[in-house]
Amino acid sequence: MNRIEQKFNSLQKKNEKALIGFVTAGDPDLKRSMEIIDTMIDSGIDILELGVPFSDPSADGPVIEQACKRALANNVTLENVLDMAGKIRKKTQIPIIIFTYYNPVFAMGVENFCHKALENGADGVLIVDLPFEESDEILRFKETEKLCLIRLIAPLTPYKRMKMIAKTASGFIYLISKTGITGSSGFDAKQTSQIAKNLKSATNLSICTGFGISTPDHVKEVAAFSDGVVIGSAFVKIIEDNLENPELLELLKHATINFKRATKMD
Repeated sequence: MNRIEQKFNSLQKKNEKALIGFVTAGDPDLKRSMEIIDTMIDSGIDILELGVPFSDPSADGPVIEQACKRALANNVTLENVLDMAGKIRKKTQIPIIIFTYYNPVFAMGVENFCHKALENGADGVLIVDLPFEESDEILRFKETEKLCLIRLIAPLTPYKRMKMIAKTASGFIYLISKTGITGSSGFDAKQTSQIAKNLKSATNLSICTGFGISTPDHVKEVAAFSDGVVIGSAFVKIIEDNLENPELLELLKHATINFKRATKMD
């Protein structure tokens, strides 16, 4: 059993849902990025999504796009991100997901990427722009039980396609709560809960919901029908708004605690 499965099992016993926290690695620089990640882990995130900065993050809104620009301005690469994962792994057993677009993986080489990700303690990879039909190469190289392939399901994905995608997934399924980009408004818990219900009948994997979830109230709504809640832009926005604020880490600590509190179902 991998660390992701272990985490969901332990949370279920405590009647909690997973808080999955996303950060763009190297934002605003490598040193402070590690401090930010350490703070979020210490404050309660259950799974870390470590975002690889990319020049054309087509699925992401302006908040994460600007975070990518700040990291890229410091020449943060996929190699740096994997090195960060290795440093994090030496300190904690938190599940780590490498969140990336396909171009950096392709440039590194799929087999090389998978080996390096495993060597540095990553538990899974989520490739935002890699469709089901184009996944054969990574499916050949990844070791399913060691490096999970996290799959995305969109709100308009037909049920038959849900089942096809889920068959090649491992770790958990990431349910996109709405059409559009990360950080945009328009979250509809009722509509998303129905999609989650359909998806649950198509897979035995845990289902985690993200996109547009930005408040503890949102988290509580999503936790009622999902196994986990993904927070990305809300965390990155705190970083962006407080780049020069000495209280940044304290603000992230309180935000994480409040989000995590909302995942507890008692």
